[in-house]
Amino acid sequence: MSTEPETTQDAEPGTPGAESAAGASEPTGEGVDRAAEPSGDGDVSADESTGEGEDTGEDTGEGTGAEGAGTAEGAAQVSEAAAELAAQRVERERIERRKAEKRAPIEAGTKLSGTAADLLAAVRAVESGEKPVATAFREPDPAPRRAAPEPVRRPQPVAAPTAPAPGAPPEAVAAVRAVLAGAGAPEGLAAQVVTVLGEGADDRLREDPWQLLRVPGVRPEQADGFARALLGAECGPDDERRGTALTVWLLEQAAVAGHTALDAPALIAALSQRSVPDPDTAVQSAVAEGEALVFQDALDSAPPAAAAADDDAEEPQERPVRILIGLERYALAEESLADGLARLVNSVPKEDGSAAGWEREAASAPRSAGELIRVGGAHGLVLHTGGEASRAEVAALLHAARALGLRGWAAAHTSGGRDDFAARLARHEPADGAADRPTGGEATGAATVAGLLSGAEGPGRDADGALDLDVLVVLDAPQLDVETAAMLAESLPDGARLVLSGDPGVLWSAGPGRVFADLIAARACPQVASRTPDPGPIGELVSGIGIGELNQVEAPGKEVVIVPVRDAGEAVHRTVQLVADSVPRAIGVPAEQTQVITPGHGGPVGTRALNTALKERLNPGPGRFGGFDPGDRIVHSPAPGRSLPGRVVRADAEGLHLDCSGTPVVVPKDRVEQTVRHGWALTAHQAVGLRWPAAVVVLPGDAAGSLTRPWVYTAFGRAERHLSVVHGVEQALPHAVAEVPQKPRTTRLQALLKAQTPTSA
Repeated sequence: MSTEPETTQDAEPGTPGAESAAGASEPTGEGVDRAAEPSGDGDVSADESTGEGEDTGEDTGEGTGAEGAGTAEGAAQVSEAAAELAAQRVERERIERRKAEKRAPIEAGTKLSGTAADLLAAVRAVESGEKPVATAFREPDPAPRRAAPEPVRRPQPVAAPTAPAPGAPPEAVAAVRAVLAGAGAPEGLAAQVVTVLGEGADDRLREDPWQLLRVPGVRPEQADGFARALLGAECGPDDERRGTALTVWLLEQAAVAGHTALDAPALIAALSQRSVPDPDTAVQSAVAEGEALVFQDALDSAPPAAAAADDDAEEPQERPVRILIGLERYALAEESLADGLARLVNSVPKEDGSAAGWEREAASAPRSAGELIRVGGAHGLVLHTGGEASRAEVAALLHAARALGLRGWAAAHTSGGRDDFAARLARHEPADGAADRPTGGEATGAATVAGLLSGAEGPGRDADGALDLDVLVVLDAPQLDVETAAMLAESLPDGARLVLSGDPGVLWSAGPGRVFADLIAARACPQVASRTPDPGPIGELVSGIGIGELNQVEAPGKEVVIVPVRDAGEAVHRTVQLVADSVPRAIGVPAEQTQVITPGHGGPVGTRALNTALKERLNPGPGRFGGFDPGDRIVHSPAPGRSLPGRVVRADAEGLHLDCSGTPVVVPKDRVEQTVRHGWALTAHQAVGLRWPAAVVVLPGDAAGSLTRPWVYTAFGRAERHLSVVHGVEQALPHAVAEVPQKPRTTRLQALLKAQTPTSA
């Protein structure tokens, strides 16, 4: 592994150095992607509300995770802070002009039972009272901005377009606008309110002002201010409507952080932090009104010591349970997924020429591929774990299915992943004589998960509405959220084979759930671990990280390079230098094939700052359309958690025209700011599932406290030929790799699977 001396003027990868990759000159990474999440004052609890920081296409505009450290560094580096402010002015001024007449401050003052009830009553409210809300909807003053910057996203409610949203009746929007205006709230929220609350939205707001919390982006303090303006002296923190709305809001925030449910004590504690005087009553009310559901999930048996102490007890001890509170949509998704997977496990795979055919195909394949073919042919549900190189085993499985006359498909999460695997399938050579064996027409192919479910790609549906296939392999399975996984399981016909393939060391899904990890833990089906290692120095480095070891690797071809930096300004400078000059010249990878990965969106070395600097160097322009010009690299987020890299083609009256991996996309003008950002620099959550010939991973000093092993593993694994690490976190990297695992998520799938399927040996 090479290290660049700090005094190098023209940084080039591969410059020999004395520093070790496991020592002071190591990189970093994780939850700083968390800048993309909504954050709050104890939204769920200190360790429950944050998950691991999935990217949702938005950011708070704050630093890259370690806010306190970032603030201190910013004080010492006035130039970076000033540059960040300057980078915002033009766009903010435009937004401020549009909102100037809508930004007046808000005037202030004008049941459970049994074990569940016992636990819910264990924690009581510890505080009451309200914070001042006169400026709840007020935005910061506009700041200066550099030419052609990236739009800045804020978690505050975004004013809707002047035209009503599609399907929103103009008269309903007008009625809601009148209610909002009367309480001093932004009238631009009217269309969103109608979309969320439906018919009679104005009456619902008058009856329950806290219904405003259902609008994405609205914060509790803003809803409190709106309620106070509408209700006057009748408004108080003990209002039952407020407790119910906050309960639902906290569960929604937990879902953003990856949880499908919350432990009852954690939810009650979070309600207390939100000044709900009687939080257990608030939870009871939410459950009684059908806004939330309560579950009692059995835990594992008591510890051996406790069991021994009860040997002489006359009555058997009850199995311990945990009380969970969750939203119906995620509860139903987890239960549907468990049912669907149990159906696949217990169903007999379709006839395909007997097990002898699968055995014959397995015998002719390499060892790891043969094992996957043998197990995949005999079972309805199989887990396959491995790195990038293990995809050759999946290709072998699909070719074996084709040779047996079965219809096999692979599904990836992105169009780039689909195209890469399709090329791998095309390169894969079947065994001798395979051309003479029967096939199932369009038996083998690749699609995106979204395209497969919608019918836009893949084999389509049969007469019963199930996917018309016999074998489905889902690539990058850790990226499956619980709702998508449930739709896939429900769409498979009886007797089909489902193989979930992926690397368990990467970051989990952006949406709620941890499907792949729960399946591995439940041991409800056979698991095949690939023995095919990822090749080269990068593969060796990443494999070590996966088991908690940050090893120094030999990189004679400058495959891995460490670039030490002292501060944020130097980190930005070196990153631009690497992408635009050093990597193309020394490695032969052009700038358009080099991806920058950094922990967060905000801060002096976040994606916004790096994209501004890279645009000025690689595609300078005035940003004629919302900060974008033709040729800009972008990432499009059509839905939270989905990131599609691409390029700007042009802009016209329709909107911004993009090319996302060969697929034309048109983003309407009013959606550009919320769904498109520059893409020279991404976070690891945006980059997961994709790979580039070269990657530059930037690890600023203020990210040290937020690094985890999965973030580092994911970021470093995005490089195929060359990895440069712009390193400013000193010993935080080896500490994160060795001692900081994936942040936990609260889910029910593992318990549901154990209850429905026998444990697999």
